[in-house]
Amino acid sequence: MAVDAAASFCYLTTTGRRTGQPHTIEIWFAVQGGRLYLMSGGREKADWVRNIQTESRVTVRVGDEELVGHGRIVEPGADEDALARRLLLSKYEPPGSDELKSWGRSALPVAIDLEEAP
Repeated sequence: MAVDAAASFCYLTTTGRRTGQPHTIEIWFAVQGGRLYLMSGGREKADWVRNIQTESRVTVRVGDEELVGHGRIVEPGADEDALARRLLLSKYEPPGSDELKSWGRSALPVAIDLEEAP
């Protein structure tokens, strides 16, 4: 499984916590090993985060590749929290810019632990 880490965004599909229907969003991401990191500017109030808290199984499409995984909120203050923030800021913040610093400090990191393909 080789995720195109250079892709500009991915499509995350969660299961609606009320409807049980698929809910897909386009979102920025970063990759480290067999894990994708996303950040929610709306923190726990974002629908996609609330959906993951109810049903962790998700699908993620990056380019033509569709992956299956389980989402979870990253432990605040843990090394993984700092890693997620660093990866996303280094991918999306233009060099010499500080425009995403506030988002990088306040957004909620979410990890998608990818399943291995059979």
